[in-house]
Amino acid sequence: MAIIETSERPGSVPLAGRREWVGLAVLLLPLLLVSMDVSVLYFAVPFIGRALEPTGTQQLWILDMYGFVLSGLLIVMGALGDRIGRRRLLLVGAALFGGASLVAAYAHNAETLIAARALLGVGGAALMPSTLALIRTMFADPKQRGTAIALWTAVLTGGISLGPILSGLLVEHFWWGSIFLINVPAMAILLFLVPVFVPRHRGLAQGPFDLVGAVLSLGTLLPVVYGIKEIARSGAATLPVLSIGFGLIVGALFVRRQLTAAHPLLDLELLRMRAFGGSVVANVLSMFAIVGFAIFTTQYLQSVLGMSPLRAALWSLVPSGAVAVATPVATVLARRMDRAWVMCGGFVLGAGGFTILAGARPDSSLGLLLGGAAVYAAGVVAVMTQVTEMAMGVAPPDRAASASAVLESGSELGGALGMALLGTIGDAVYHRAMTDTAPSGPARETLGGAQAVAAHLPEDSGRALVHSAREAFCDGMSAAAIGAAVVMVVAAAYCARFLRGVPLANGDAAVEDVASGSGSGSGVGAGSGDGSGGVDGRAAVAVGETSDVR
Repeated sequence: MAIIETSERPGSVPLAGRREWVGLAVLLLPLLLVSMDVSVLYFAVPFIGRALEPTGTQQLWILDMYGFVLSGLLIVMGALGDRIGRRRLLLVGAALFGGASLVAAYAHNAETLIAARALLGVGGAALMPSTLALIRTMFADPKQRGTAIALWTAVLTGGISLGPILSGLLVEHFWWGSIFLINVPAMAILLFLVPVFVPRHRGLAQGPFDLVGAVLSLGTLLPVVYGIKEIARSGAATLPVLSIGFGLIVGALFVRRQLTAAHPLLDLELLRMRAFGGSVVANVLSMFAIVGFAIFTTQYLQSVLGMSPLRAALWSLVPSGAVAVATPVATVLARRMDRAWVMCGGFVLGAGGFTILAGARPDSSLGLLLGGAAVYAAGVVAVMTQVTEMAMGVAPPDRAASASAVLESGSELGGALGMALLGTIGDAVYHRAMTDTAPSGPARETLGGAQAVAAHLPEDSGRALVHSAREAFCDGMSAAAIGAAVVMVVAAAYCARFLRGVPLANGDAAVEDVASGSGSGSGVGAGSGDGSGGVDGRAAVAVGETSDVR
């Protein structure tokens, strides 16, 4: 009995039916939970600290272990999904994510929780590329795939925003383990619904799995991400700098391995395709700005405006309204004009939002902060939607999971770089502004440190110190906002220069310029006046060969 309902249009690919859209909703469930787990610990850390009494180092690993493992394994899991089947990997990831959540919820010591967070990272790495790769094969029609990817992007970014709110609500009414326990029934539902609504995908990648390449991939991403995050947290110390250097050396070995191996883990020809490689670059720049600046808006709401963490998290959802409008508008515009111009416009909009935020002062209205954040978030997330659609549109169906993993690995690296570089700019300006105001110590380092010192001073002196620290923090935030705006302008120029003409109109196959000068045919959703788009023959083959219709 067929579970995939399609309708045919003359001269077009099959349209997805009701089952595919229900299947998309099923796929968005694990994506929401995986993205929420990035930020769900924000409010729970004090409760975990009182219950498990971790050391300072253990607490950092409790926070960071999930992200480290997730980012390190994305490429490995993407390649594995292309071989064993993405639906199968999705089910394995769901089972592992649910089991690890159960262990984390009832952990009795820090070591167990750290290990559980690592397993959650493994499960998350299996889930994320699988969801996007399955969308690539479920939706052959470019217009429908664009809508599906827009929803995928919205859920991914929304989950990160919802994580702190869910955490605050749960720890307020239950014990800290409830933030993990909520994943268990959701994963159980997923395990039941996926076989019913998501088509089975048979892995088409040929040859043995590249274990050496997998080890080299881990040896590249883990040290680099660790080093960047440590620099963002503590400055350019010896260990994180050496860690980044080691990762880059291993990365060179990884690239050499992929160029010479008979069956490489990652086909580097993907990155040489203008649409795909350009999309990865644009995605890195997007995440650089949106993740790197998030810490400033959070601290401004809490430490400058004096909001409670939960109230600040709720207010931080306001910009999501602008994102909800901008994303579908960008998708419609991309069908009527060159997608590169839509991305260029999104980056320019992002630069405008950061420029607004550069004017934020301690006495500024809440509307200025939320308005600026709404403008930059709308622009950048709209770009992310188009980036994802462009990259997955040209990725061969048999390598869709690997392509998804590369795109998401770029997101991780972009976010880490943003936190490191924009955070360094903000810290440097704050420290310089406080040099003549406060003695050496915590007050010169962070706004939170100044508030802690002020609590032990006479009232007038403490008030003056906090006022100076808030002014210095706003100076640092303004400098970081200007830096982010500059990056957005550079990104807009990059899209206008290198990505124009990549999606061809009227259903023609896009011809990708390869660095060697040769071309490879590949189809993308087109941005044309009539809204029609083209896919290449491999997409049509994917629907027939990789989707089970029984």
